[in-house]
Amino acid sequence: MPPLHIVVIDPDADRAAMIRGGLEDEGEYRVTIVSEMQGIAARLARLDADIVLIGLENPNRDMLEQLTAATGPSERPVAMFVDRSDRAMMQAAISAGVSAYVVNGLRSDRVRSVLETAIARFHSFARLQAELTATKAALAERKTIDRAKGILMKARGIDEEAAYALLRKTAMDQGKRVADLAEGLVTAAGLLS
Repeated sequence: MPPLHIVVIDPDADRAAMIRGGLEDEGEYRVTIVSEMQGIAARLARLDADIVLIGLENPNRDMLEQLTAATGPSERPVAMFVDRSDRAMMQAAISAGVSAYVVNGLRSDRVRSVLETAIARFHSFARLQAELTATKAALAERKTIDRAKGILMKARGIDEEAAYALLRKTAMDQGKRVADLAEGLVTAAGLLS
């Protein structure tokens, strides 16, 4: 398995070197330092990082928005080390998807633990997002099935239980999912009304 590719974004060469030192001591990572913010989104896309670590002295809202858009915190863990910050900036970073936001806590011996925290938090958040997406899809299917049952109840003069049984039997006979059959019925009914 190839080593994780970590991109360190930091305009301060000394701080970037400290982060690199903390990571290279472990020997498990490939580290790329990016010190220029100009064209950061395109550069990050080319680098295809597994993880992004950002070091900043004192971020402002514009810089934070630019970096969060460029780093894709919903696609990979992003950790941010800042020398100074306030509550609003920290909340904005976390809301944007930054997995770890560390104020005045950059030391080479802490980089790995912050990195592992960011990775764990990212995977936890991704798992919750997947569960939310699946739940929304299940609710949408349920709503479609309910609409299809209503169409059958009205058209055939049957009760809800019989309408669902008819949907389920037809789906089985046609080798389809009940939700897919219901979607087709709702679409057809919409065309005919």
